[in-house]
Amino acid sequence: MTRLLVTSTTGGTGKTAITVALGRLAQRRGQTVGYMKPKGTNLESVVGKTRDEDPMLAREVLGLDAGMHQLEPVVYSPTFVQEAIRGRADPDQLRSDIEENFEGLAEGTDLMLLEGSTFRWTGGTVDLTDAEIAELLDADVLLLSGYSEAGDVDEVLAASEEYEDRFAGVLFNDVSPDRYDELVEDAMAFLDGRGVDSYGAIPHDEQLGSITVRELADGIGGELLTPEASMDGRIERFLVGAMSGSGALGQLRRTRNAAVITGGDRSDIQTAAVQASGVRCVILTGGYRPSEAVIGKATSEDVPIILVQSDTRTTIDRTESVLGSGRTRTPEAVERMVELLEESVTAESLLDG
Repeated sequence: MTRLLVTSTTGGTGKTAITVALGRLAQRRGQTVGYMKPKGTNLESVVGKTRDEDPMLAREVLGLDAGMHQLEPVVYSPTFVQEAIRGRADPDQLRSDIEENFEGLAEGTDLMLLEGSTFRWTGGTVDLTDAEIAELLDADVLLLSGYSEAGDVDEVLAASEEYEDRFAGVLFNDVSPDRYDELVEDAMAFLDGRGVDSYGAIPHDEQLGSITVRELADGIGGELLTPEASMDGRIERFLVGAMSGSGALGQLRRTRNAAVITGGDRSDIQTAAVQASGVRCVILTGGYRPSEAVIGKATSEDVPIILVQSDTRTTIDRTESVLGSGRTRTPEAVERMVELLEESVTAESLLDG
């Protein structure tokens, strides 16, 4: 049985989508696959329970017959960490729980996938960092990393030294076109010279790097004020319209695939935003409705205006959350990641152990 822990240098590396996609690839090869996320860190409160959505996605896509308490034996919430600091958590018992659940999930599998935390050092308060879990469960480690500059290689080298003999190699994800050749020709060659295997580089993909206006509006609980405008535009980023109207126009002209968040009383920002070619929607905070002139202009420019009752700070937090989690945590995103892995990555050696 191959045991592989997938960890990352930072958040936003597509760890969940890649972990589950590797499982789908293995299943297509006829392998039996298991999954576990020992520490639940992507937490949300649902019907009175705090849980991590990542194991739920894995269970759905991989067709797993296991309870959430098995897939996620430790719920690593802020409350849990506080209790651990106060000495009210038993690291030995937690490790025993993880081992016991792992053995049950791994029985009869050809490949057992372990999803690490957003940060590989998470869990240190109870001796359950990703490195310690890899040692506990005798797993090899695949590191996921982005690449925006040469200095990102430092993080990869540090991780390879931390995991020592368990380090299988690095997989780069969401690499922009202007960095792709530099990564492949220079950085990956350098890492190879340092004894670090690179399994490939997945290029930036619009489907995974963005969400639709409709998905964003639903995610933040917004009301559409321009029903005739298209909600199918794709959003990769957002801007906060807190500058002057003249300054906004220059900044907005330089952006692309963006949502603009601004107060409902800022008609100057609203007007500038709906005229900018790279703006896909405008989000108005505080429950203040814009003028009919702004709505008319937005409709003619086919730019949706979304109204929320929350203040700007809360809206920013919600938008960040939707953009961060909505891109890669869906079955459709996993299937797209499977395609990208097949096109860009040497997965056979990973899956075969």
